Amino acid sequence: MNDPRVTVVVAGRNRPRALARTLPLHPRPVILVDSGPADVTAGFVRRHFPDVRLVETGKDPGAPARDIGVRLAVTPYVAFADDDSWWAPGALERAADVLDAYPRLAVLAARVLVGPEERLDAVSERMRASPLGVEPDLPGPSVLGFLALGAVVHKEAFLEAGGFDGVLLSSGEEERLAVDLAAKGWGLAYVDDVVAHRHPPPPGGARGRKVLATRDAVLTAVLRRPWRVVARRSLDALLAGPAGWEGLRTAVPSLPRALAERRELPAAVERARRRLER
Repeated sequence: MNDPRVTVVVAGRNRPRALARTLPLHPRPVILVDSGPADVTAGFVRRHFPDVRLVETGKDPGAPARDIGVRLAVTPYVAFADDDSWWAPGALERAADVLDAYPRLAVLAARVLVGPEERLDAVSERMRASPLGVEPDLPGPSVLGFLALGAVVHKEAFLEAGGFDGVLLSSGEEERLAVDLAAKGWGLAYVDDVVAHRHPPPPGGARGRKVLATRDAVLTAVLRRPWRVVARRSLDALLAGPAGWEGLRTAVPSLPRALAERRELPAAVERARRRLER
């Protein structure tokens, strides 16, 4: 069922076969921000899904590709998806009802089920058991992180917090946004009865993902966390072997920008983040 309160923003890159499966499953309206080579995906989408608004970036902006879609959305809420994920029937109507009922809620983190076996994603499992508890003006356990492909955001709050910045690419970008929203007084909560599905491609490129994850973990710490956290994450990278070393090396070119944008979190948010990490 389509809901006029929610726009689905899909971040894609040169995967028309995945989109052929997932685009029909998204409630409209849908904005697809594609960062793949020209005409690979665009022609396919225009032919088969003319009701999808297509934005071609011409290059890969990383996580900020989602920001483009959020700015174009005219609905109060935006649900994110990747080209291999989709929302369960009725999920976005339920999400909009929850966001309407809890005005401080900036990010609704859904339950993400992975693969044909519908395995509960590990991040969802951790959010469900969040030690931060349930605040009285939020609909579920408080969180300070989320999976973008399983999140519905309050557009105004998302933009107020700066969206996904260009320092972080596409691994761990949610942490920086989550703590910045909390620092501004917004709430983030896990809601178990809002469900998203993901059927990822077969495992591959694990080393590349580890490199990117290491890079973004270190840069996130530089952007917002105390220096002891920066030191700990850097040491973890050094001890992780070649992929960790490469992650540190690829972080270096972005350090000047991260340092220029650095600001430490309010003490209460930093304490909550440390509690989650313990």
